[in-house]
Amino acid sequence: MERFVDLHLHSTCSDGVYSPEEVVRLSVESGLAAIALADHDSIAGVESACEAGAKLGIEVLTGVELSVVWNQWHDIHLLGYGFDPRHAALGEALEEFRAHRETRNEKIVANINLRLQDEGLELIEFARVAALAEGALGRPHIARALMEMGHAIDMEDAFRRYLRPCNVEKWAFPVEQAIALIHHAGGVAVLAHPPFITPRRSRLERLIRSFAEMGLDGIEIYNSGTGDDQFPWYLNLARSLGLIVTGGSDFHGIEGNHERLGYVRCTQRIPYSCVEEIRRCLEMRS
Repeated sequence: MERFVDLHLHSTCSDGVYSPEEVVRLSVESGLAAIALADHDSIAGVESACEAGAKLGIEVLTGVELSVVWNQWHDIHLLGYGFDPRHAALGEALEEFRAHRETRNEKIVANINLRLQDEGLELIEFARVAALAEGALGRPHIARALMEMGHAIDMEDAFRRYLRPCNVEKWAFPVEQAIALIHHAGGVAVLAHPPFITPRRSRLERLIRSFAEMGLDGIEIYNSGTGDDQFPWYLNLARSLGLIVTGGSDFHGIEGNHERLGYVRCTQRIPYSCVEEIRRCLEMRS
């Protein structure tokens, strides 16, 4: 019997809707054999997810999705799998990121309040936004506060009218540092959803080759941006560079998002072989 996985799931510890335990329960109900909680720049829910997985009989890999920067690229995500969630250096680095994120969010709220003041509307209290975030506070929580206060109809409206115009540049890890952090914590580093970095294959190939030279272990080929016609190109590139292949839905649980837990592009399943490739890579590192 073929087994399926989802190695890119988000919880309330970043910008997801469901708690880590709920994500695990939903994954079991979806018939998955293995998952990874990969919250943005946070491992706060990893141990809870692993404990829930042990109780419910599903394999849970430790995971995280780090925000990284390289040259002119400022919106790249790097997935880490199989690391020690109690590794001191990783914890310290994520705490540093949390401090940068909090400062950024405070500035975004201040910018939005200037706009709300001009519009004669009630201002947002930062404490109200923080109360909506069980873990890592992010822009979706600010959007939710705007919606609750009646300043926006839905998430897209909040981003269009306030979040995007009032944005503050996000701090991110240099990619080489992020790869090293994951490796030092005993994990493997995988480039997340590469089609969303750039549609130009020549530029993307240069980026992936450069990352491979820095120690990148794999590419998330099964993702919502990779079409059937693109899959062979990504697979051939990964194999030519000795990189492993992984996949995930990038599930957040947000109503209206075109995400389906356990699937990419709502119809394609992710094979268990992705977990086996991660395991082999981890064994080679040990």
